[in-house]
Amino acid sequence: MKAHRSTSSHRYKKQVNTAADRNKKPILEVIKKYISPYVERLSKECRSLYCLEISSGTGQHVAYFAPHFPSVIWQPSEVDKSSFSSISAYIEDSAVSNIQQPICIDICEDYTKWEGGKIGKQSVDFMVNINLIHISPYKCTEGLFRNAGQVLKSGGILFTYGPYAFHGKISPESNVRFDSMLRYENPEWGLRDIDQLTTLAMESSLRLADIVALPANNHILVWNKD
Repeated sequence: MKAHRSTSSHRYKKQVNTAADRNKKPILEVIKKYISPYVERLSKECRSLYCLEISSGTGQHVAYFAPHFPSVIWQPSEVDKSSFSSISAYIEDSAVSNIQQPICIDICEDYTKWEGGKIGKQSVDFMVNINLIHISPYKCTEGLFRNAGQVLKSGGILFTYGPYAFHGKISPESNVRFDSMLRYENPEWGLRDIDQLTTLAMESSLRLADIVALPANNHILVWNKD
């Protein structure tokens, strides 16, 4: 899949998320650990890898990650098209050619409906999803795993980042308060339990390969596609 760049200026439309600025570096270090071996192994084949980001938000993450992986084509996506101009602005300012323009993806829909079938079955090497699972209805999490099981190639990886409950318990107290705040704002939101996610993932041939603790009581969960 060939990347392309926007030639018009979008700088004035850039949005800034302070949490994204804080967490992008530690997230990158974990992603590097898992993606770099794929890049090295396939370098002799002269083949690009493909990474789909679900819920790209402002575009800060994809613009920060992509320059570190020039042989990986990055595809940002958002359900909210009002975010597109900010994502495009970050793409333009990144000065790299391996980020595609954002596409609209409703993760609750089947992948065959995404952008008229732009993302095919077993066409994706990696998926990245940051801060969606706890700030969305559970049906979005179900859609994430269900679709990841379809579009990821065998051996592909799904990275999810955020705060989680572990074996029926939320800790530390700051995460307990955060969970209560989320549920007060929307009863369908809240921290999901890792056991619940593991069961859900197994239904789509995904298995939990690693749990990496990161700052601010967040974790990256690394899921492998069988």
